[in-house]
Amino acid sequence: MNALPAGPTGMTLALTIVKTLVLVVGGFITYFAFKAYRRTRQRSLGYLAAGFGLVTLGLVLAGMLYELLDVLLITGILLESLLVLAGFLVIAYSLYVQ
Repeated sequence: MNALPAGPTGMTLALTIVKTLVLVVGGFITYFAFKAYRRTRQRSLGYLAAGFGLVTLGLVLAGMLYELLDVLLITGILLESLLVLAGFLVIAYSLYVQ
């Protein structure tokens, strides 16, 4: 019988570190885009901030749902992909809007 190791493996640890860095860097980008929106009140910057927020949330969501809420990994990945897609659509719209 193939049992999963009890502790985190090297790949699991690496994935956790990378996802944490994605959350931190994505959070900073979202924060600075929102700060620019508040300063200028340009609608496109507001959409840009929202888009980066959705992408950042999406990129860390699958693992969090799987680890914390016991959601099937494929369900988490689908939700992650939908949020990333929505974020990219909002970012694309922010570049279009004037």
